[in-house]
Amino acid sequence: MAPSIRHKPLSAALPDFRNLGVWLRILIGINLLGLLWVLARNSDWRLLSDEFIDAALWLEPPLFVLLPLFHLLNDRLAALPQRSGRVVVTVMVMLVAAAQHLLFASLLNGPSAGTGLLHAVFWAGLSSVFMLAYFSWRNALYSPALAEARLLALTARIRPHFLYNSLNAVLGVIRHDPRRAEAALEELSDLFRVLMKENRELVLLSDEIGLARQYLELERLRLGERLRVDWQIDACPPDTLMPPLMLQPLLENAVYHGIEPAETPATITVNISVQGKRIRIAIANPTESGANPKHTGMQGHGNQMALANIRERLMLFFDLEAELKVVDREGCYTVTIELPLRRQENA
Repeated sequence: MAPSIRHKPLSAALPDFRNLGVWLRILIGINLLGLLWVLARNSDWRLLSDEFIDAALWLEPPLFVLLPLFHLLNDRLAALPQRSGRVVVTVMVMLVAAAQHLLFASLLNGPSAGTGLLHAVFWAGLSSVFMLAYFSWRNALYSPALAEARLLALTARIRPHFLYNSLNAVLGVIRHDPRRAEAALEELSDLFRVLMKENRELVLLSDEIGLARQYLELERLRLGERLRVDWQIDACPPDTLMPPLMLQPLLENAVYHGIEPAETPATITVNISVQGKRIRIAIANPTESGANPKHTGMQGHGNQMALANIRERLMLFFDLEAELKVVDREGCYTVTIELPLRRQENA
């Protein structure tokens, strides 16, 4: 079964140490704790920067050891019972802090044993407990029920948009080509069968491409040969997993802003490629087009809701591991999405 928001436990014992967002939050959280500790001990503001640098020399090396170690042991740690997992992580943090203290204390002219070692171990354990409590609170805040409700609401925003445009496309040909209109309604029915799903699970890239092709065929009923699509997807594995309804709203935006106002045929380019352990999706459309004022120059504003929608759904599925970028220059508007490469057989 594909990964799903509903598979996330309500209050997971441990965070996912393979997630870049988790690493970033740990680094920020520990350094903030270090800053608070320095501020509490500081008696002369002129020495504050030196004291913080000194504290960072003790904070960063254990982090550089622990984060890769937790990454490697992530699956085993996640398999432990909730309490055991937290205890194991805390003990590992304390052991690494003790080893670092014994190894470097003499080099930094600090206490090498006794009270200094106990303080280092104590504060390391306390910091670990604090960060684990933070992630537990965050998991409860973004519980599966809330995440699913947000995802369903985001998906529902797409459907009226899509229905309106698709029905207009069918109405455009129903008089002069009723058979094509009937076939288009059947295609629309198939599309909405997909769209009416709960869409809480990652889907195959091949299914997303199929959905996008059906949408574009419906748009061709209105636009005819003015709509051209350059699919650059040969190098992309079809069993790649991605959030549902990523391509269709971006293509809808590209059609509205790049093709409809054009006085001559225009091309939408869809490039999907694998770069290392990430998949890159880039959709580009022309922006130097006709005289329709409701289209010209409005793409940067007109699709902000769609882009915000997609960003939030990427966040729900991938946290900070996914990225969405927009480039608007030289008569070309490009939306690029990068996300972790996940294959169906490894899901």
